[in-house]
Amino acid sequence: MSPSAVIFTVLAYIAVLFVVAWFSGRRTDNAGFFTGNRRTPWYMAALAMIGAAMSGVTFISVPGSVAADSFSYMQMVAGFTVGQLIVAFGLVPMFYRLKVVSLYQYLDERFGIVSHRAGACFFILSKMLGAALRVYVVCAVMQLLVFEPCGLPFWSNAVVTVALVWLYTQQGGVKSLIWTDALKTLCLVGSLVLTIVFVARALGFDGGGLVREVSASPMSQVFFFDDPSSDRYFWKMFVAGIVVLVAMTGLDQDMMQCNLSCRTPRDARRNIILTALCQIVVILLFLVLGVLLYLYVGRAGLALPPKSDQLFSLVAVDGGLPGAVGVVFVLGLVSSTYSAAGSAMTALTTSCTVDLLDGPARYDERRLTRVRRRVHLAMAACMTLVILGVGYLADDNAINLFFRIVSYTYGPILGLFLFGIFSRCRPRDRWVPLAALAGPVLSALLQHVAADCWSYRIGFELLVYNALFVIAGLFLLSVGRKDADNVAEKS
Repeated sequence: MSPSAVIFTVLAYIAVLFVVAWFSGRRTDNAGFFTGNRRTPWYMAALAMIGAAMSGVTFISVPGSVAADSFSYMQMVAGFTVGQLIVAFGLVPMFYRLKVVSLYQYLDERFGIVSHRAGACFFILSKMLGAALRVYVVCAVMQLLVFEPCGLPFWSNAVVTVALVWLYTQQGGVKSLIWTDALKTLCLVGSLVLTIVFVARALGFDGGGLVREVSASPMSQVFFFDDPSSDRYFWKMFVAGIVVLVAMTGLDQDMMQCNLSCRTPRDARRNIILTALCQIVVILLFLVLGVLLYLYVGRAGLALPPKSDQLFSLVAVDGGLPGAVGVVFVLGLVSSTYSAAGSAMTALTTSCTVDLLDGPARYDERRLTRVRRRVHLAMAACMTLVILGVGYLADDNAINLFFRIVSYTYGPILGLFLFGIFSRCRPRDRWVPLAALAGPVLSALLQHVAADCWSYRIGFELLVYNALFVIAGLFLLSVGRKDADNVAEKS
């Protein structure tokens, strides 16, 4: 696939994206930017969320992971489904009742302003690192396909990508993201299905042959119950999936701002349940595609790439398949990236403006708009810098690196919310950041000791230990309600 064909495909998608963003985001006020005015039909939110849950990391990394991890990721997806139900019936009613713009306003009401800002800071760190990794994975592919053949450095790649994301999100916010994410879902799922069809035909499989070959492959093993110390052990991945979903969706401003844009809690629940069911099917298709890609590489005599993340792009672009495969690959990749980066940038802007600057309470509508736009530009600049920095750390399968980052940065957020919801204790607000910082440090120490002394590898369930350490710290910092009230009155 030539660089000119890639450029044409990217520009065509971006043109459609900007048209959709302009029509959906025109005349948007600050409430529309932050919450979509809470008027989104539930079926549109569901269509948007199917794609929003996927990213360029999923598109690139999941198919390549089957050689090392088989279909073990489906064990985590089973946990995701349970986690979605917890979010739908546990967290959604609470957030609607509190009428929050940012989720972390709950921490202000429950603990105090210091806890509120601590939770927001951990979210901003988590989302910035996660979004930068997602965009970096795609920038690395675009560097090989377009920028390197044109003699352009990687930094120009990152700047152009983030600048385009900033342009199409700076006006409409959540109100336009619903529609652009829906477009992304259609492009992503369409690209996935078409690629499976093209690769299966190249291998000579009909529908029944595809199912037989994938089922017979050792790479299609789903359940792993034999080795509790393994990262792929069922109960570790299942429990981690529940916790990761609750933390990354239910307590994530990026994901929940779409859910909370629905008119009622009932509509939000419908959206979440439909998203959970569709997510199972889509991720299974990504894993099936991975098996087909490895079978194709073996039969075509192609050399395996040095990184599993490069497998999909190798086969789609340089694997001898029809040019249409390269086009749908680039379309799915670009659509997933721009959507994920756009929603992340909007959520970062919302959290910084509402949680750290207290914008809605301090400024009138006109001044708030100016502040919001400046924050949005600053978030774009920060994301560009972090993307360049992530390049030095991306030496692992991207999906694994992503969940490693999540395990450290979302732990304090999960611990704060769990403690607030299930405990009546009230910690000393000014010391809460210390407990939040102790969680990642102690969980990293535990991970090292477990591997060194007991030969036990802590995988994605590290997030659970992280949150437990934070909860323990909050208990140590707590005083009884009566004492807390006395302290508040004296101060």
